[in-house]
Amino acid sequence: MLPIRLDPNIWSRVAPFALYMLFMATVDIVTPYLPSGLDIRWLYGVKVGLVALLLWSLRSYYIELSGIATLRWSEWLSASLIGVLVFVVWISLDAPWMLLGDQSEGFNPGNGQYACLLMATRLIGAALVVPLMEELFWRSFLMRWIHNQNFLNVAPQQLGLVALLVSSALFAIEHTEWLAGLLAGLAYGLLYIRSGKIWMPIIAHAVTNGILGVWVIHTGNWHYW
Repeated sequence: MLPIRLDPNIWSRVAPFALYMLFMATVDIVTPYLPSGLDIRWLYGVKVGLVALLLWSLRSYYIELSGIATLRWSEWLSASLIGVLVFVVWISLDAPWMLLGDQSEGFNPGNGQYACLLMATRLIGAALVVPLMEELFWRSFLMRWIHNQNFLNVAPQQLGLVALLVSSALFAIEHTEWLAGLLAGLAYGLLYIRSGKIWMPIIAHAVTNGILGVWVIHTGNWHYW
């Protein structure tokens, strides 16, 4: 096996996620050095745009994505229902002890002339780019890698409790809503194991984020963004 730092099958799944997290970690640092008057909310579009471009450029490595055409309508339905269920859980588990630190103000597009464009950018990024990027990393790569470092040889149905729990716990601490994140990670992970298809948690994750985005826009609960 090639060392991790040289294995393109690993880095093709890690790099988009790492780029996304790098943006999140450095935005507050670079903000003072940005041109005066620049609205940093547009950086979200830059972030998801670069991640989408990186995913596209690395698409030849994602052999697990080839099976979307074989999904049955019942699989689309079950994945969508799990996505709806995770959404309900996400907006319900918001007690202080269920949060890691204080909730941020979130992404508020305001009421200016570009508010609709900002909302659309956020919604498209959250519903289309983020689920693909995160499921390739958390489920397709990390869950299988925890089970066996030759992760491409691991069928999802072979994954055990340790891989599911560890990956879900790490997924949880990525989010402020850690308990909701833990349950979401378990739901997406179990869906992956039971179906054997990465498109199932991708669809569920996309439905969760899509409905959450519409709900946030409708209710003004921007802190969920």
